[in-house]
Amino acid sequence: MTANIPNVYHFVFGLSEQTEPFHLMHYICLKSCLEVMQPDAIRFHYKNEPFGPLWQAIRPHLELVRIEPITPANDYAYGDKSIEGFRYAHVSDFVRLEILLREGGIYADMDTLFLRRLPAALLSHECFMGHEKAHEADSGEGSLCNAVIGAARGSRFCQLWLDAMEGEFDGTWSNHSTLLPYRLALEHPALIHVEPRTSFFGIDWTPQGIAELFERRRTLGEESFSLHLWSHLWFDPLRRDFSLFNGQLLTEDYVAFGDTTYAENARRFLPAAAGPSYPRYLKQLAGLSWRQFLHQAKMAIRTIIARRPADGLDS
Repeated sequence: MTANIPNVYHFVFGLSEQTEPFHLMHYICLKSCLEVMQPDAIRFHYKNEPFGPLWQAIRPHLELVRIEPITPANDYAYGDKSIEGFRYAHVSDFVRLEILLREGGIYADMDTLFLRRLPAALLSHECFMGHEKAHEADSGEGSLCNAVIGAARGSRFCQLWLDAMEGEFDGTWSNHSTLLPYRLALEHPALIHVEPRTSFFGIDWTPQGIAELFERRRTLGEESFSLHLWSHLWFDPLRRDFSLFNGQLLTEDYVAFGDTTYAENARRFLPAAAGPSYPRYLKQLAGLSWRQFLHQAKMAIRTIIARRPADGLDS
């Protein structure tokens, strides 16, 4: 079966000024892509280069591409100031399609955790995306999430989408980015293959879904190739409407000892020099309810027992 889509992965990052060291979540995203997907190349498109020890560890494995994106989102006058803070994401919505049209490959958001390699049949299509779970009912319809897009160079679907995007861009999160491609897929089904949501978005963006990712553990089926983490909804510690979990809690200790969906699947991608500590992890759990604390502490002890002595974890 001939592959139309090259096994090259594209990431867009650093469109805003980088003020914090490269985060563990982003490192694990790239490390899991490298090890699971075994790409011919990982092309890292950035405006402001990341920094910090985790960036220095992963940087040699990437092809760095500096960009100066100019899109309809750059100077858009947002009416909703709460959305304006996500301008970088809207710029990225345009940039990712331009990259795929020019180069072909697979685009993925930086809050992706890769689980299983894509089958060759999926790369034989001219373009693929995945269904996103609807808010009210799991119909499998209504939107296609642009957090994972596979496309051959010059994809006709991506060109139609990009041509229509400026007219549909209204400063909201979804109109141009997930609802528009869904409508176009209905109009031009021969130009795109649509995967079920379990392929890339098996756990959704609702508070219950985020809890399944970071507070509980769920077994994922063989049909799941990756997980999207919906980090814009929980990463900022000041945002608490979707979850009390935040980026400050996603640490090496959490990944090493946590009994959660994310921790279980991300554990093998921890940096080689990581030194997780169980006592330090217990301190981190102090913000949980008593019941959650006992459960996570008990599961962490089981994890330690199961992994010793090979890993030499700090006790």
